[in-house]
Amino acid sequence: MTQLPGLLTASSYDVEAIRKDFPLLDRQVHDGKKVVYLDNAATSQKPRQVLDALNAYYERHNANVHRGVHVLAEEATALYEGARDKVAAFVNAPSRDEVIFTKNASESLNLVANMLGWADEPYRVDSGTEIVITEMEHHSNIVPWQLLAQRTGAKLKWFGLTDDGRLDLSEIDRIITDRTKVVSFTLVSNIMGTVNPVEAIVRRAQEVGALVVVDASQAAPHMPLDVQALQADFVAFTGHKMCGPTGIGVLWGRQELLNDLPPFLGGGEMIETVSMHHSTYAPAPHKFEAGTPPIAQAVGLGAAVDYLSSIGMDKIAAYEHTLTEYAVRRLKEVPDLRIIGPVTAEDRGAAISFTLGDIHPHDVGQVLDEQGIAVRVGHHCARPVCLRYGIPATTRASFYLYSTPAEVDALVDGLEHVRNFFG
Repeated sequence: MTQLPGLLTASSYDVEAIRKDFPLLDRQVHDGKKVVYLDNAATSQKPRQVLDALNAYYERHNANVHRGVHVLAEEATALYEGARDKVAAFVNAPSRDEVIFTKNASESLNLVANMLGWADEPYRVDSGTEIVITEMEHHSNIVPWQLLAQRTGAKLKWFGLTDDGRLDLSEIDRIITDRTKVVSFTLVSNIMGTVNPVEAIVRRAQEVGALVVVDASQAAPHMPLDVQALQADFVAFTGHKMCGPTGIGVLWGRQELLNDLPPFLGGGEMIETVSMHHSTYAPAPHKFEAGTPPIAQAVGLGAAVDYLSSIGMDKIAAYEHTLTEYAVRRLKEVPDLRIIGPVTAEDRGAAISFTLGDIHPHDVGQVLDEQGIAVRVGHHCARPVCLRYGIPATTRASFYLYSTPAEVDALVDGLEHVRNFFG
């Protein structure tokens, strides 16, 4: 197996031992080719510990939460609320009541946008106010703000991109102004892997009294996430990219904001009292969790948090950085390959998008798939990035805690096969 220079010692990070926890990594496709899974920015694989937690919940504890007095309901409630405790600790939230469960990060971001559209002053977004995003956002952090701007008459503004795939903050004082109500941006780009300068953006937003929303979907799985250190007002991320199941997301928000802002969805559990004329609402987080929540999914996310924490997010981040450094170097050896975004491992995550000459990314992905190599092709729900760099789409290889240098080598060999296939 290829060794990474300066790699953490086996005693502190044993990637082969970690891989044994993930059953799908032993899967074979296309007449016996072992899967090389490099689509982790889309979704991660799940360890046995998460799969076992889901099965145990359904087999032994399945019931609705919060409402019942029987033993199964009490057990389900303890597991569900226990997952909230785990997530709160994982992101260093000051209070467990600041952790809201949603079905994904998209819903979390839509929740914030709708709250601000319906809010009273001083939080209301309306005509005469501004919303600031960036050109590198996932569509989930563009479309909700476009809808809010269309509905309220607010002006939508954004930071552009430099040629090397970073945010152009040269006119930050012109873009974030006294009229700005909210600044929403990704911590790590899902298409280019760029790690954004949070401190500079937050500092300027705080100067003008704007709220800060951070999309941490590509950060929470890969690096320590401390919501207090970010100094943001809201942080969104999703479970299925961090070893958890699909159907569960998280919105963290500052307690005082959650207390003041109106709910987005109405229904069971989020109420305090209901009459035919008027309703009052439960305190956060239940105020924002209408109806039966994703109970089993939350239990699975709690197990994923336990799993990642047992390894150590600092160790995962260090390993992935070394692996990404190796991947960037190897990909630069491929003729006609152009990396879209940062071309060094500094200030970048583990997702690398590229083009390969004039071969369409869909063709690249299909030929790689025939070799058992799973990558993502397209615009990755970040079409403005593709428009900015004048390309129809990219091929994206994205790595995670169980990825190996041998898989990087397999990707590079596979790309050589693609080049030969297309002449």
